[in-house]
Amino acid sequence: MHVTYVVRFQVLPDRLERFMSLLNGVLDAMREEPDFREAVLHRDPDSACRLLLVETWESREDADDEQIHRPYRRAYHEALADLLVRPREVTEWRTLRVDRRDMQQESQHQSQIESPFASRRAGEPVEARA
Repeated sequence: MHVTYVVRFQVLPDRLERFMSLLNGVLDAMREEPDFREAVLHRDPDSACRLLLVETWESREDADDEQIHRPYRRAYHEALADLLVRPREVTEWRTLRVDRRDMQQESQHQSQIESPFASRRAGEPVEARA
């Protein structure tokens, strides 16, 4: 059964660029994992430093036992204490139902969404509105 983790972050305003650089690296690497299903990063429209990450994996066992310990996560995990206002909040959820629009329609819709934090390569500047 799929497992979804909802992760809430309150990033320090002067550390947002560094945080996004590290998180984008983790998300880019996760995409290559066989048990990875999806990750969606959201930003609070009233605060660029409040972020919500929703990531879904094939199984809880893989996510808990394997994924959390991947080497590509090390720098990200080690930096969190210096980047966040408070520790991230992680909650676990089980999928009951999934509804998605057709992938072609989704692709068209996605291109219309403003995203200053779109997946970027490490080192690229990130616009931050605090």
